[in-house]
Amino acid sequence: MIKFFRKIRQNLLSEGNTGKYLKYAVGEIVLVVIGILIALSINNWNEQRKDRINERELYSRIITDLQADENRINEHIKYYKGDQSILYSIYKETQELSGNDSLINYSTLRAFQIFSLIIEANYSKYIKEISKDNN
Repeated sequence: MIKFFRKIRQNLLSEGNTGKYLKYAVGEIVLVVIGILIALSINNWNEQRKDRINERELYSRIITDLQADENRINEHIKYYKGDQSILYSIYKETQELSGNDSLINYSTLRAFQIFSLIIEANYSKYIKEISKDNN
């Protein structure tokens, strides 16, 4: 193909048709630009496709981790509901023993577990990457 175009250029220059040669050169430049634009659009389309795939994977990981968080929260609720009656009994007994002493802090009766959510730990940096549309 390159030999074909080279032969056309040489024929145009040797015949002295400068106008035709300039038209040919402009046409060749236009073809190269069109080829580059097509390649860029294909590359952009491919990048958008990859981004959508990554976003879907991120959504599925978020759903999995949300389910794990829900299970952990339910376990904590069950645990603390079991302790509720015991804590209330301790509170009532300490009320009877202490009278009206305002220095006693009843919030120290039970140190409860503080935990962080998996979703917050794993995905806080990805929040900006998630698109707003519902695709």
